[in-house]
Amino acid sequence: MVDLRSDTVTRPSEGMREAMMTAEVGDDVFGDDPTVIELERRVAELLGHEAALFAPSGTMANQIGLQTLVPPTYELLCDVGAHIVTYELAAAAMFGGISTRTWTPGGSSLDLDLIESLVMPEGFRAAVTRAVAVEQTYGRDGGTVIPFASLEGLRGIADRAGIALHCDGARIWHASIATGIPLAAYGRLFDTVSVCLSKGLGAPVGSVLVGTAENIERARLIRKRLGGGMRQVGILAAAGLYALDHNLPRLALDHAKAQRLAEALAPYGVCDPASVETNMVMLDLREAAIDGPSLARAATEEGVLCAAVGPRTVRLIPHLDIDDAGIDRAIEVFTTLLK
Repeated sequence: MVDLRSDTVTRPSEGMREAMMTAEVGDDVFGDDPTVIELERRVAELLGHEAALFAPSGTMANQIGLQTLVPPTYELLCDVGAHIVTYELAAAAMFGGISTRTWTPGGSSLDLDLIESLVMPEGFRAAVTRAVAVEQTYGRDGGTVIPFASLEGLRGIADRAGIALHCDGARIWHASIATGIPLAAYGRLFDTVSVCLSKGLGAPVGSVLVGTAENIERARLIRKRLGGGMRQVGILAAAGLYALDHNLPRLALDHAKAQRLAEALAPYGVCDPASVETNMVMLDLREAAIDGPSLARAATEEGVLCAAVGPRTVRLIPHLDIDDAGIDRAIEVFTTLLK
């Protein structure tokens, strides 16, 4: 099977499995697992922050980050399609007591004037805004990159309003590869950043939250409260270290595969190669003779898995387990079905 449903479906390579098997471990709840400590140090350094915390999932890392920035009954602003409000099952409200308010439309283009107008200060008998969150890259927009200048403008808004910024950076690796902007330059614009080790980087599990040393100490307590305190988790952290050393530099290959897919399918009117900025191809089937779920089912029958993310939208994500022959097979199947 050629599995293009997500870049989370990768399986650990032999080298990664070897690193996991031989990892030096301790007890991370006591803070003495050396492999976890090294992973946290490396990720904090990459993102230009003081400290980091390993978490079992991106959702937990995001929610811990939000809780360090926004007290219960205070407000978080984000866009209407953000992962933290669409795919994390109201966790901010349930576990953090956080009120959320969104702007539209969602996407990688930020209307800074609109965002600034939404910030609610003290004194208006309303939930007071304490943080803004954005997603880099932006998943529902097809892995597009929020421009660096827009993020700098958002930082300016936050500084003027005295509020914090969180970045759901599950695929921020791709933004850095696509633009050439260092991860630390992105990271320093935010008070907290969550990054994912299993999206594109090939690790089987794990995310990391970065921030100030003070915030990360608070985050460690929140992680424990949420059930994320783990013991000899260096076995998993070793996979993350391997991914940073071996799989981060090769992400440009996945971008090239996505571009090749888009160029091959563009003649059928379902995608624009110019809109493919990283490793995602979104097929827009509004003018096609087949809908999203039907195309996904038909492709699966031909041995190519993909995700119908809407009635008329299918998502394709190349990753390190898809070689050139897999892309060739996907092109063959989709061009046949779209004809």
